[in-house]
Amino acid sequence: MVGRVVAVSVSERKGEQKRNVPAIVLREEYGVVGDAHAGPGLRQVSLLALESIDRVRARGFQVNPGDFAENITTEGINLPALPVGPRLQIGPEVIGEVSQIGKKCHTGCAVFKRVGDCVMPREGIFIRVIKGGTVRAGDRIEVMQGVPGGRDDRQ
Repeated sequence: MVGRVVAVSVSERKGEQKRNVPAIVLREEYGVVGDAHAGPGLRQVSLLALESIDRVRARGFQVNPGDFAENITTEGINLPALPVGPRLQIGPEVIGEVSQIGKKCHTGCAVFKRVGDCVMPREGIFIRVIKGGTVRAGDRIEVMQGVPGGRDDRQ
């Protein structure tokens, strides 16, 4: 499976919408340099498909990449269908491993307050950074073979 990076986003504080930036730097076993959610563990970098955002837009809501607090917005890969374990090649440098599918939603996030729903808990995924580097909008993203491990928190 091959797709592309539509946008890359960061935020200084947890619980707020991220702002789109030209590029992000991912550091091994840490996440996005300068992002409030960065740190060791399963949820180092968050990804959400543009297709998920488009379904919210189709319901009449004005939402954009980064609004769901995702670091990387993708297009062309069915992210919610991925299991835990595969590796993703993102751009020419970065390799990430799918470490978690979905997450438990904390009440009061900016999108939930505005829209009354958030697709990130059901359709977002998280990766651990295996090999760091820079990611930019327009970069290629490809699903590679991976090693199982992690958890599914969609419930």
